Amino acid sequence: MRLNFAGFAFDSDTREVFRNDTAVPVSPKAFELLELLIRNRPRAVSKSEIHEQLWPKTFVSDASLSNLVAELRAAFGDDARRPAILRTVQRFGYAFIAEAHAPRRESRREPAFRLVWETREIGVPAGETLFGRDDDAAIWIDDAGVSRRHARIVVDGGRATLEDLGSKNGTFVNGTRVARPVRLADGDRIQVGRATLVFRELSQVRSTQTQRSGQALPATSRRK
Repeated sequence: MRLNFAGFAFDSDTREVFRNDTAVPVSPKAFELLELLIRNRPRAVSKSEIHEQLWPKTFVSDASLSNLVAELRAAFGDDARRPAILRTVQRFGYAFIAEAHAPRRESRREPAFRLVWETREIGVPAGETLFGRDDDAAIWIDDAGVSRRHARIVVDGGRATLEDLGSKNGTFVNGTRVARPVRLADGDRIQVGRATLVFRELSQVRSTQTQRSGQALPATSRRK
């Protein structure tokens, strides 16, 4: 369980409390008390129930519990007279009263890639996308200057890498011949034979009208 409250972050899995990414020192037993009160919020938990949970079948004085409450209040800067986090319920027990909420989860989406070729946009999925004149090529280019298995783009872990497969006439990125695998960036221009394709990320794909016509031979693209 993870919760944010009053500028603090509580994590029951790691058994830690943070403030601005800095760990707040809390003893193990004080953390158990805090977790108990948080799980039962906003209900007030009686002293007898707290004793049963924190010290089962063991006799301890009320002072032990009071010391744990004082430790938590000192760690949080909470005023016992005007509490904002831990409230004392006279002759009964304690309650967690701070407004708490689960931290917002950041959405993580793998970037989607495209190749812009004249007026077409070709999706580049995870795994291998092959360029060439081979029947298995996902991007088939009808050009005698293109090898059967000319080059490939490999998408893995949100990254797209271009690799020449030992082609006779080479593969070029932004005018430079590819000698080793190259990580692609949005806007990179890939040349295979007389075909020029522009690499795009989905969030930054621009209109295909920006591409000049006549840069590639008539060809087809296909995804299997």
